[in-house]
Amino acid sequence: MTDIAPNISAAFTGSRGDFALDISFEAPMRGITALFGPSGCGKTTILRCMAGLDRMAGRLSVGSEIWQDDATGTFRKTHHRPVGYVFQEASLFLHLSVRNNLLYGSRRTKPQASNGTLGFDDIVSLLDVGHLLDRSPTGLSGGERQRIAVGRALLSQPRLLLMDEPLSALDRQTKDELLPYFETLHQELAIPILYVSHDIAEVVQLADRMVVLSRGQKVAEGPLVEILERLDLHPATGRFEAGVVLTARVAAQDAKFHLTRLDHHGQAFTIPAVDLPIGEEVRLRVRARDVALSTEKPGAISIRNVFEGNIVEIREEPGTAFAETLIDIGGGRLRARITRAAVADLSLEVGKPVFALVKSISFDRRSLSQHAP
Repeated sequence: MTDIAPNISAAFTGSRGDFALDISFEAPMRGITALFGPSGCGKTTILRCMAGLDRMAGRLSVGSEIWQDDATGTFRKTHHRPVGYVFQEASLFLHLSVRNNLLYGSRRTKPQASNGTLGFDDIVSLLDVGHLLDRSPTGLSGGERQRIAVGRALLSQPRLLLMDEPLSALDRQTKDELLPYFETLHQELAIPILYVSHDIAEVVQLADRMVVLSRGQKVAEGPLVEILERLDLHPATGRFEAGVVLTARVAAQDAKFHLTRLDHHGQAFTIPAVDLPIGEEVRLRVRARDVALSTEKPGAISIRNVFEGNIVEIREEPGTAFAETLIDIGGGRLRARITRAAVADLSLEVGKPVFALVKSISFDRRSLSQHAP
């Protein structure tokens, strides 16, 4: 029996000028929890309070440790909080080599501390920066600088890694190059990561759990899959990037057409080829705008992925042409963003059987269940 609480519990209230924060949430002690919302909603303020860089009224516990509790007058100073912090800008020391920037993070910590983090060689390998060690930060690309910043934070042997929009200053191509390294962090680290972003696609690719914020308050929190299926969270999660996450198993590889065939609870579909073994469980993203509905099974159609299901929710958007629908396809759900006119013409209603035509499916990574704590 252990007395270590299985989560992080945070609650902060306070104001800065015209901005007021009143938030409480929990996060597990492993995996990635995303703080998601538009600019100015309080995401960075929360991270700074957790790191002890800012102070607002409240309480913060990390496992069994109390870092702040106003009721008892407890407030652990920043340098006594085992936190790794990755900012929007890498902020490397330009007078130091990459190697010494990394080593700077470990100066005040013992190597190979038993807190789920990794040593110098492990971090260098994990982030693929061995060829950069003797270079100056001035000669690095934006993505390389940010990898070094992550490595430096990890070498401080943190119990908690805070990442404040680490991709926001990068272009799309650099983001795409960097995201696989962040996915690897999810797989390899046994510490919790709090990840701030206003990019729903980024959150969907990386996070296990999601806290949705608006104007300094929590709109919703829970497992990523459940949050994405909620039709009532517009506009907080974004209309045109809204979608769901599905898990499926690799059933076959089609070398002739460069496709991977998947099985989702008995329903077969395909995606562009991914190099994974048969039986591997994967996680996929399907956007609502990429799903069309039919009341009859279509034939002679170029769309390859068609799911049978039943409508479980319809939410029309007054004053617009659109409606959001949620379809149970057995073992998972899809969202479809269609017109209100289509709802009327097809006589769609809760419980009605439909066929969901999926125009595009994005492969995110191996399923979360492969790396669950």
